[in-house]
Amino acid sequence: MIKDLLKDAEHRMQSAIKNLSDDLAAIRTGRANPALVERLMVNYYDTPTPLMQLASISVPEARSLMIKPFDATALKEIERAIQASDLGLNPNSDGKVIHLNLPPLTEERRHELVKHVHVRLEESRVAIRNIRRDSHNDMRDFEKEKLISEDDLKNGEEDLQKMTDKFIEEVGELGKKKEAEIMEI
Repeated sequence: MIKDLLKDAEHRMQSAIKNLSDDLAAIRTGRANPALVERLMVNYYDTPTPLMQLASISVPEARSLMIKPFDATALKEIERAIQASDLGLNPNSDGKVIHLNLPPLTEERRHELVKHVHVRLEESRVAIRNIRRDSHNDMRDFEKEKLISEDDLKNGEEDLQKMTDKFIEEVGELGKKKEAEIMEI
């Protein structure tokens, strides 16, 4: 019973880490990265669709992205979505592909991005702690209902705390890596 709870908690914490990882990949650094625009929502036939489903995204040079739509009619909508996003990038289109040139980041912009990363890290830590709290409450309920012993509860709590600490540490590691990427000139 406790094993199932711990397994579920671990799965949910891994999902929180995966979400954080995806969010951090979308934060701009000095280098071009397809993840920057992959999840950008484009209005495709009145349906919000992620850009990665509408086009191939490649990195021809260190500071530029090339977006080649599978359907040429989506080109204008993709341009609109890029301009409307908070990326601050100007799409250049030749009618077939869109080129995005990433200008170097200013020191001020780097610090803003690091602050944004810290906000995302804290949100992930809170999500992981909420998962721990929910699992811990479930364990206490099991103990109240006499489904598990007091010793099982204590052991389960210890295992849950160790798991939580491990995932919180992983959040910190991801944050350090992303911060170093952003501050790298």
